[in-house]
Amino acid sequence: MRGYDSNSYGDAFADVYDDWYAEVTDVAATVTKMSALAGPGGSVLELGVGTGRLAMPMAAAGLSVVGIDTSQAMLDRVDTSNAMLTVLRGDMVDDLPEQLFDACLVAYNTIFNLLDDDAQHRCFRAVAKRLRPGGTFVVEAIVPDSEAPAGTDVSVRELAADRVVLSVSDHRPDEQSTSGQFVEFTESGGVRLRPWSIRWASPVQLDAMAHAAGLDLVERVADMSGTAFDDDSSHHVSVYRRTAS
Repeated sequence: MRGYDSNSYGDAFADVYDDWYAEVTDVAATVTKMSALAGPGGSVLELGVGTGRLAMPMAAAGLSVVGIDTSQAMLDRVDTSNAMLTVLRGDMVDDLPEQLFDACLVAYNTIFNLLDDDAQHRCFRAVAKRLRPGGTFVVEAIVPDSEAPAGTDVSVRELAADRVVLSVSDHRPDEQSTSGQFVEFTESGGVRLRPWSIRWASPVQLDAMAHAAGLDLVERVADMSGTAFDDDSSHHVSVYRRTAS
């Protein structure tokens, strides 16, 4: 998408993110899972921490959490009053803190915000270097629909007396990419554009990235609650472990 960069998503969605996407991840189940993987009082690195909707509850549960995000608009909404939570502005490939963690989390599709194959590979390698031996990397993402046709789509996301939100998307399966805009019309505020773009990868491709980085797949379930993953699953939560060596 012309003009789109690493800050575009966060800056466009910060003011509506917690409202629009509050249910996209089961927060309680995520905290339970990350607590089990990191251990009591363990350390967690969250990539694309956003507004802190997961990081704040993890810190409240006693985990030592460091979150990183490129968007200052997102980070401005994080409540950092809990000493167990630290947030950093930076890229989730090149700017990760130089310390070791018990676990790392990249929540719902955030790994796909890296818009090319090389960046996603480098992210796995960067995370592997920040995990203690035996540490885990948790990736939550969609399972791409292999039969979804190429082309554009326009639909209505929200319709109210004083507000209309349209969803416009362009799906390019040959490039493993989908981009779009939420176009918001309000009686008082005019037009607001909220762009997004992802470069998606299949679970098999993510497994290959992990293997190349020295991480082994140890669990794949359909959601944070542990629902069994099968051929009909539309989402997955994959847990990769750094080998002891």
